[in-house]
Amino acid sequence: MGDIYQIRTRGDSPAGQLPITEEQLRESPSGDLFGLTQSAGMGWDPSALRGDPYLILNTHGGVRADDGAPVALGYHTGHWEIGLQVQAAANQLKANGKVPYAAHCSDPCDGRTQGTDGMFDSLPFRNDAAIVMRRQIRSLPTRKGVIGVATCDKGLPAMMMALASSGDFPAVLVPGGVTLPPSEGGEDAGAVQTIGARFSHGMLSLDEAATLGCKACGSPGGGCQFLGTAATSQVVGEALGLAPFHSALAPSGSEVWLEIATRAAGLIQDLKSNGFGVNQIITDSAVRNAMVVHAAFGGSTNLLLHIPAIAHAAGLKRPTVSDWQEINSVVPRLVSVLPNGPEMYPTVNVFLAGGVPEVMLHLRDLELLDTSVITVEGQSWDTLLDEWKESERRQRFRAVLQEQEGVNPDAVIMSPERAKERGLTSTVTFPTGNLAPEGALIKGTAIDPTVVDDDGVYRKEGPAKVFPSEQAAMAAIKAGDIKAGDVMVLAGIGPMGTGMEETYQVTSALKFLPFGKHVAVITDGRFSGVSTGACIGHLGPEALAGGPIGKVQDGDVIRIEIDRNNNIGTVNMVGVGEERFDPEEGVRILAERSSRPDLAPHPRLPEDTKLWAALQAQSGGTWGGCVYDVPALTEKLMG
Repeated sequence: MGDIYQIRTRGDSPAGQLPITEEQLRESPSGDLFGLTQSAGMGWDPSALRGDPYLILNTHGGVRADDGAPVALGYHTGHWEIGLQVQAAANQLKANGKVPYAAHCSDPCDGRTQGTDGMFDSLPFRNDAAIVMRRQIRSLPTRKGVIGVATCDKGLPAMMMALASSGDFPAVLVPGGVTLPPSEGGEDAGAVQTIGARFSHGMLSLDEAATLGCKACGSPGGGCQFLGTAATSQVVGEALGLAPFHSALAPSGSEVWLEIATRAAGLIQDLKSNGFGVNQIITDSAVRNAMVVHAAFGGSTNLLLHIPAIAHAAGLKRPTVSDWQEINSVVPRLVSVLPNGPEMYPTVNVFLAGGVPEVMLHLRDLELLDTSVITVEGQSWDTLLDEWKESERRQRFRAVLQEQEGVNPDAVIMSPERAKERGLTSTVTFPTGNLAPEGALIKGTAIDPTVVDDDGVYRKEGPAKVFPSEQAAMAAIKAGDIKAGDVMVLAGIGPMGTGMEETYQVTSALKFLPFGKHVAVITDGRFSGVSTGACIGHLGPEALAGGPIGKVQDGDVIRIEIDRNNNIGTVNMVGVGEERFDPEEGVRILAERSSRPDLAPHPRLPEDTKLWAALQAQSGGTWGGCVYDVPALTEKLMG
């Protein structure tokens, strides 16, 4: 460090002049003129400031040295490298005579906050980030369009919400891609999150756990290698038509990953030139296409919160439970990928097998899509899919997968006939019953097939073991208090209790414990996108709103039936101890009970999250996407 007292008190001004006209001086807001002054002050050639300004909004986190070494860490690999995509897009804009601006709103890691107080902020953060991003967009009043670069569970849905609200302005999404699986000696980023539970049950030694914990990431950037919420959000962004063609799930740091960002810079200019706003891209038909593709991929149930929120931000009708039911009853799951299988291929294999376009080819053949919808490519899906079918890009990437991994692309993205032969079922089922009078959901396709009867129905009847927190449930698992046949009930962890935290600690531990597939979980909370098993979430009303899940007692008998073929299900209390009764009698018994005395909002639940819970409850609740419905809220507050 040099002499701290050697300080310049004057500096050389930028050379040249601003490219302004008399008309601008007379009529432009002072902010537009001062913005040019600031741009010159940051070192941009003043004569080049005539170019159209474009914003590149992104979720980058951490500080990387020029060689990629960490100076300060980000929260996760998903936002660690995307600054390189920002740079690629900016370079292309600059080369085309445009003026790129970059702004950042970083994001948390749901994996890092699992089981911690940080999870109380997870879902509310999405709304906060969307608000901040919208404010950042509007704070560049001269912008001609926006490119959004994001990768993971909350930052990417927030980015799509922000872009969707851009109206007449053009917008393009750049998915941040995926991290590579380790070449040897490591597990995927979902499995590795269970080393604590496996160690507690004697399945791993300390040395094994420490080694596995170090080796899960085969590259420093990108979202996790499984089709969780991050990867599903990338898929949905492309299926909406908001991202460049064949861009979801590209390997972070690769040349094709940078090419996607470069291509986005060209697309945003074309959209502006042709007068295409985002409101011409994200339409009701585009939202339905995204829902169909979500079902075909076997995507994360968290997108049932995010897709309605994106539609709401775009000023469209929010999908209802009936809409989801209708789609999931007719759309087959076609993709074999972590964590649902049947073969546990990493997400990079899905990209190489053809990604979203390849899945949409099959869906088009089934007449399940509206392929007249226009995308950010400025073309309809029909045109793009016709070109994709014979493209060099398709042939060469599929050949890479076959030659480098020895994997048949058609085993990753299957035809409907092959998927049916492999036993793949519809993605999401919406059970009802006396424990879920307002509904619930389960990723039926993620139930272990060995516990499903030959007729395709999962049947479970067992004693309830009730926990008022995820921490208590995990303590029971690690202590060996959970046995095959139990039904774990996690109550009081909905929006009012914990901000509707994820319960991945519980579901992942059960997946990797030998008896876990014989245990069911029901909760008013939600699940990580990598959760598998007989896990029923989003039970409504939530316990703290007086829902019957908050009245269940240890030893109550719970009966679950999930028909994975016909996409119907029930979750009912049907007994107390040795006594049995029908679901209707269960309604009466539950109505007579008071809520459990140990139910309360978590004592460390942030005030910010309490406010979010109250506002979203008055805006359609969880089935409405946990949004802020400003007209409805205003009417309630002012009426």
